[in-house]
Amino acid sequence: MTRAAIQLYTLRNVDQPFTDVLERVADAGFDGVEFAYRVTEADPDDVVATLDETGLEPAGAHVGIDGLEDDFDETVALYDRLGVENVVVPWLDAEHFESREAVATAADRLAELNAKLADHGMDLHYHNHDHEYTDLGNENGENGFDAFVDATDCGIELDLGLGLHAGDDVVARLRSLGARSELVHLKDFDTAAGESVPVGEGDLDLDGIAAAVDENDSDWLIYEYEGADPLASLDTAAERTQDLCR
Repeated sequence: MTRAAIQLYTLRNVDQPFTDVLERVADAGFDGVEFAYRVTEADPDDVVATLDETGLEPAGAHVGIDGLEDDFDETVALYDRLGVENVVVPWLDAEHFESREAVATAADRLAELNAKLADHGMDLHYHNHDHEYTDLGNENGENGFDAFVDATDCGIELDLGLGLHAGDDVVARLRSLGARSELVHLKDFDTAAGESVPVGEGDLDLDGIAAAVDENDSDWLIYEYEGADPLASLDTAAERTQDLCR
């Protein structure tokens, strides 16, 4: 069964201790958290204790590729201590999606990291934005993200809102990813305004997404919102995310 989590980037500007933020997430009704940024500044023992007390589980962690490649042992040791099994590269620059050759080079880097992480019982995933959808100019209309998905075998954490913003049919894309979509980013998006909105207030086909996530037996549906005052909609977001999990 798919479980509901929150990408903690959503709460990056909340002026509270990190462990208090975790407690607030649990109170809202989420099952898990996906770490980003602030966790590296917290005491890992305090974080683990709070996860244990609240029952929250680590759905994964966004970890920059430079940190993985340059400080692999230290980085892996931290996330292993936190109980993280899913490591997500959250960004590769646009230049990596401008040609099939560039995509192949990026795929090789990720394959090497994936193999190293597997030795530590971890899985690698990639989280898209919208710059991956570069038109490669070939006759079949392939874009950079199409080529990237074809060239890699790591997990793909599809950001539904940014994919939609790029013009992707994200329900069809999600279905096509199948077992590679263990993690799914539920970022609703107002395409006319070009901005993230609380889940249920944008243009995502939530019924279609729920069906695809169920069909793929995804592990985590992970809410993210980049707008102002995320605490104001947190309880509703948890309820709506839970409602989409089957």
